[in-house]
Amino acid sequence: MIRHIVYFSVRSAADRKRVLDGLRLLEANPHALLLEVGENLKLDSLGNEVDFVVYGEFTDAAALEAFKAHPSYEASIAAVRPIRDLRIAADVVAREKR
Repeated sequence: MIRHIVYFSVRSAADRKRVLDGLRLLEANPHALLLEVGENLKLDSLGNEVDFVVYGEFTDAAALEAFKAHPSYEASIAAVRPIRDLRIAADVVAREKR
């Protein structure tokens, strides 16, 4: 299983709702086993640059690629990219539970 984690920050606090709404477009994408969009609670004392997190779980790389090819992904990019600042993505293979 692949975990896809993407962190976002907004340029302006006035755009927070628009970014959140744009990220939530991803929830219509059928290729994720699990997909969550959430606001950073900013409880960490060392850094709180991130405003939103997208967390997804995918069976394999092909499912992640299908997710990225889906129209909801393109719609989300079109809505969010012009008003976001930071975007950092990480894809990791989930370790099996012992």
